[in-house]
Amino acid sequence: MTDKSKKNDPQSSVIKIKKYANRRLYNMQTSSYVTLEDLGKMVKSNQEFVVVDAKTGADLTQTILTQIIFEEEAKGQSLLPSSFLRQLIQLYGHALQGVVPSYLEQSMKMFTAQQENLYKAFGANPTMANLSQMTQANMDAFKKAMNVFMPFDLQNSENDFQKNSEDDVDIDKIQKQLAELKDQLKNLKK
Repeated sequence: MTDKSKKNDPQSSVIKIKKYANRRLYNMQTSSYVTLEDLGKMVKSNQEFVVVDAKTGADLTQTILTQIIFEEEAKGQSLLPSSFLRQLIQLYGHALQGVVPSYLEQSMKMFTAQQENLYKAFGANPTMANLSQMTQANMDAFKKAMNVFMPFDLQNSENDFQKNSEDDVDIDKIQKQLAELKDQLKNLKK
């Protein structure tokens, strides 16, 4: 591959990190060992990387990113409330587990877009009131959506979701999805 084609190759901008059996992480681009903290800084600066097992070549990126989150949470500035973590754990092995990753990804994209709009509107130092308001709105939206996914009280969740989102969402589509979810739950009970 020529130098010119490397610049056009999207994979060339992705840094390869090898994880060895001794738990050490090696940055192939800089030829140096790195820590989880270093990788966290790379994420914050929007540097793309992939972590692979040095022996098997298996992709370990998701596991390493989870470890970075764990390290950040252990520092005492918790970003993930216990109630959220509990709800997330409850969804492992659940029939709806496949829906959650794409929902969370879309939620974070929406949150990031709102944050960018807030910075554009209020500059680099938006007031805490605006940040709190945006955070509360995002948390409310997330709670409503999680209630839809939780099987404990689907009928009430459906009604609450319809009341609060008639202006923003195609209600017929949501009703159809809820009906499908109810059918899936009935089938699981059998």
